[in-house]
Amino acid sequence: MSRPREPKPAKLFVSVISAAPERIARVLVELAERYGPMDFVSAVLPFDYTDYYYPEMGTPLWRRFASFVSLISQGGLVRIKEETNELEGRMSEGGRRSVNIDPGYLLAERLVLATGKNCAHRIYLDHGIYADLTLVFQQKTYRPLPWTYPDYGDERVRRWLGVLRQKYLLQLREAERLPV
Repeated sequence: MSRPREPKPAKLFVSVISAAPERIARVLVELAERYGPMDFVSAVLPFDYTDYYYPEMGTPLWRRFASFVSLISQGGLVRIKEETNELEGRMSEGGRRSVNIDPGYLLAERLVLATGKNCAHRIYLDHGIYADLTLVFQQKTYRPLPWTYPDYGDERVRRWLGVLRQKYLLQLREAERLPV
């Protein structure tokens, strides 16, 4: 018989996409006010993996990844997705999003994104939010799955996530040493 246990905390990260890099910077400031200091922020990167967002946000699109110092409860992903959706709504112009914010978390064994879109491989969490198993850690790297978005399957992104995983593992070790 399996015995339920509390899961380990997770490393929160976000991807922010916009046609205006200054909006991305503004979003990151607001997210840091809400979730605490960031321990990684990527350079501004071109986002040209898909044209999905072009009609709503225009072109060219830019992206930044960021992660936060504080670890989160895996169950907190629903609330975080609701909060980032609310921020997207506040930054909308003329009924169109000016930013796309995708929160997710990283664990030693997998990377999960939060989404409001159902699909065969997504697991329903709560409040209309699903967990998208995006990458699994195997053979010393995060590996894409057949449904992984091309940008998360990109070798550069997976290398960055591997570095973030190392940081996460150090945080877990430090947390285990702290007195309760």
